[in-house]
Amino acid sequence: MATRTIDVTEQKRLNEARETGIPWKKWGPYLSERQWGTVREDYSEDGDAWNFFAHDHARSRAYRWGEDGIAGISDDKQRLCFALALWNGKDPILKERLFGLTNSEGNHGEDVKEYYFYLDSTPTHSYMKYLYKYPQAAYPYADLLETNRRRNRNDMEYELLDTGVFNEDRYFDVFVEYAKAGPEDILVKITAANRGPEAAELHLLPTLWFRNDWASWIAESNRAAAKPNLRQIEAAAGTSAVAAAHSLLGEFIFSCEGEVPLLFTDNTTNHERLFGQKNESPYVKDGINDCVVQGNQGTVNPEKQGTKVAAHYQVNVSAGQTQVIRLRLSKGSADQKGNPFGKPFDDVFAARLREADEFYKSVTPPSVNEDAANVMRQAIAGMLWSKQFFFFDGDNWLDEHNSNPLHTGYRNARNSEWFHMLNEDIVSMPDKWEYPWYAAWDLAFHTLPLSIVDPDFAKEQMELMLRGAYLHPSGQMPAYEWNFSDVNPPVHAFATLFLQRTGQALRGEVDLDFLRTTFNKLLLNFTWWVNRKDRFGKNVFEGGFLGLDNIGVFDRSAPLPTGGHLEQADGTAWMALFSQNMMELAVELAVNDPTYQDMVVKFAEHFYFIAAAMNKPGQDGMWDEEDGFYYDLLRLPDGSATRLKVRSMVGLLPLCATTVVEKRQRELVPRALAAMQRRLLRIPELKETIHPTGPGHLGVAERGIIALLNPERLRRVLTKMLDENEFLGPYGIRALSKFHEQHPFVFHVQGQDYRVDYLPAESNTGMFGGNSNWRGPVWMPVNAMLIRALLNFYLYYGDNFKIECPTGSGKMMNLFEVAKEISDRLIGTFLRDAQGRRPVYGGTEKFQTDPHWRDLILFYEYFHGDNGAGLGASHQTGWTGLVAKLIQLFGMLDAKKLLEAGKEMALVRDASGGRK
Repeated sequence: MATRTIDVTEQKRLNEARETGIPWKKWGPYLSERQWGTVREDYSEDGDAWNFFAHDHARSRAYRWGEDGIAGISDDKQRLCFALALWNGKDPILKERLFGLTNSEGNHGEDVKEYYFYLDSTPTHSYMKYLYKYPQAAYPYADLLETNRRRNRNDMEYELLDTGVFNEDRYFDVFVEYAKAGPEDILVKITAANRGPEAAELHLLPTLWFRNDWASWIAESNRAAAKPNLRQIEAAAGTSAVAAAHSLLGEFIFSCEGEVPLLFTDNTTNHERLFGQKNESPYVKDGINDCVVQGNQGTVNPEKQGTKVAAHYQVNVSAGQTQVIRLRLSKGSADQKGNPFGKPFDDVFAARLREADEFYKSVTPPSVNEDAANVMRQAIAGMLWSKQFFFFDGDNWLDEHNSNPLHTGYRNARNSEWFHMLNEDIVSMPDKWEYPWYAAWDLAFHTLPLSIVDPDFAKEQMELMLRGAYLHPSGQMPAYEWNFSDVNPPVHAFATLFLQRTGQALRGEVDLDFLRTTFNKLLLNFTWWVNRKDRFGKNVFEGGFLGLDNIGVFDRSAPLPTGGHLEQADGTAWMALFSQNMMELAVELAVNDPTYQDMVVKFAEHFYFIAAAMNKPGQDGMWDEEDGFYYDLLRLPDGSATRLKVRSMVGLLPLCATTVVEKRQRELVPRALAAMQRRLLRIPELKETIHPTGPGHLGVAERGIIALLNPERLRRVLTKMLDENEFLGPYGIRALSKFHEQHPFVFHVQGQDYRVDYLPAESNTGMFGGNSNWRGPVWMPVNAMLIRALLNFYLYYGDNFKIECPTGSGKMMNLFEVAKEISDRLIGTFLRDAQGRRPVYGGTEKFQTDPHWRDLILFYEYFHGDNGAGLGASHQTGWTGLVAKLIQLFGMLDAKKLLEAGKEMALVRDASGGRK
């Protein structure tokens, strides 16, 4: 049995958490980095979430559904929270949370304007490290707002470095590290390094507070039985301490090194500042801010108690020097004695860092070089830091908006049909500032790299979206909080299959409970797709934008200006893959329950029906024989159809509906195999346009294949995909062909032109908020799906199928080599090139040459189609964290052995499997 070695200490913790319930994951980085401006906090009449609860309100206004902070942690229900606040003596407010522009303020949509980095984390959060770069000059809030407001969509964004606030390196590197001495004994070390040429003042305010769950305006079903309390207590000499008590969480002691002032207030709204109304108490959420920044001692509680407290450290850091403060949050009562610091404190930190190094060595292939290993580790650290407690009670929230359909007199509003939802879980976020809410298809991709370090958490994430408190009774999966009813690509069966095989490779057995539960819920979701998104029962699918935002000539989620509807090549291809994945899952279940063989047949038939509809010859099909490419089909009200000839990722995704069938799999379901063969004999048209398979058409090692593209179409599509003048960019496959740079697609409707140009960087339209662009850049998740397809084709063909790569180069490659070439280009985005520069940072010299910046990696949302520079959300480690899986995968894979062993080989980790 291939199982990860258990003499790795962090792995032992993971095993203890799974097998004996030791709560190693109870505390973690579960705070958001932006709770303001979210849909959950929006109680406006017009649904303008960004402006209803703005950044300027956040310091004064208690949140309803969650908390945010810098480098913060909390328990797994976010009852007790800890984060760092800072003040440089010049800013108009404390730096308690990250600042950024809203969707309407940024010339390319919302954008965080800070520099912070997730440097390290183990999966149990036994060790974590975060870096925040804090300017010594006043933070340029007004400059960022005003300058970006003057710029248009054709201009570059105005970034914090552009303001000059980091000139002469006048800033602090503030490192926040955590180490667990036990599951609920958390050591904290904050190190402030002055990178500037002169001594500078810094106020460090590590802050502990309770999420407000006691206020009278909170529904009784979500209200705590009693108000929690923080109070100063007697502490050991040379330390200060706070006792924290919560009726559900229990008692904790917060210890601070040094006899430092403790500033207390309450986490309640300052009605006087925001609304001109009298406060019930003078001690409100922004009391510590007003005390420190304005010198108003009357805003903190002299009785040294409340629900929010900050230790106020004032340090003067010499040029090039550092200052360290130490803290500790431990479960225990006020009568607890002993020094919480001293040598044992430092020993724990040293041990946890050593164990983190040991753990990452165990999961990183020996062939991976130091730079790539650093990228892989930071990518996974970013994913682990991007966990967040997500709280949403649909019934309660809709009640508060008079939008609950269970009640009379309700008004239909955002998410009214999702009153069944109750989300109160730790969820992997796309980006805890830009997207501090889960997105269904993002989450499926998150599970792939997460499975490298914590397969149990990855499986939990997949199960979440399928729980009754998330999945709609109709079978629809929630998309994201802005519109749970929007439609994301159905990639969850693919992720489930991947996680099942990963778990089997690690533990030598199939998790039948996981497989059965997810399969049955996915069956509901599949049925929803068939019933709702194939409006005429033709086996061709719609779905709207399907995660690809502005990729189409029209807004694919809005009524078409032509009337009629779209038959979508990507939606139909996703459903073909969904069918294949469900068929494979049914094969695994049929091993223990033969009745699942009927489901194998059902999903094989679905694939054949979808393939026949999608590959239909002539004007009614999505395949264009002249161009050798797939396109969306515009079906007009009179029944006629026209292809929208945009060469985009939409036309490449049919490649992804490709699955190799091992001989072993066929032998497991003989009755299903016979039924499928009979069906194809009765309706031979079903196999006319797909890839030949079955007797007489088996590949290497007697493998079968189920694929939308036959060999001729495969070669034609790949010829375009691998053309550097079309899709193949220096850093991956572009979302739109470069062909449209010289040949824009223009569609004329009622005197108006709808146009698609190749835009390798930011979008030039406001479609879907204008903060993303699928018309040229490189996106990691769809590239990963294309690589998966190429590896499946390679398992079937081996060296019997070669293609020129790049097109026109004269260099012939098998499809493993093509997959690796694309992977190398994607990974190369983050690695130093021959000149020591990382393409991800483009022309930003600070990141390219400064020793305090150049090895800090940001995992952007998408990447410039021509030069690889990072674009969009700067901390979307979520699906861009897939680069860690690519580094690991191609660090392990050997083409020859893969061909011999089959697809399971790609998932087998060694018992000795990491770096040596």
